[in-house]
Amino acid sequence: MKPLVWMGSCVGDVRAFPKEARQRAGYELYQVQSGLDPSDWKPMGAIGAGVREIRIHTKVEHRVIYIAKFAEAVYVLHAFEKRTRRSRPADLELARRRLAAVLASRRAR
Repeated sequence: MKPLVWMGSCVGDVRAFPKEARQRAGYELYQVQSGLDPSDWKPMGAIGAGVREIRIHTKVEHRVIYIAKFAEAVYVLHAFEKRTRRSRPADLELARRRLAAVLASRRAR
């Protein structure tokens, strides 16, 4: 099972989700750690190759953006509440910046 690496404020962001969404996020991330696909996801090629978004449907939509293509870990790039049909450009840009940080740290090894 791959470990989770939480980028930036992601762990606190997920902890701030309502209980139902938080539990669902935990279960879906466990599936990813185990090498399985989450139950509801979509590719996020606009952020980077291999980046995916877990979609959590409760009274309010929640999203967890991650990349799991590396052997050493699953990197959680961003977690947020979504109130409109489209993700805010600021959320996508934050995920891109965190992915760049992951890639830079991997190159530095």
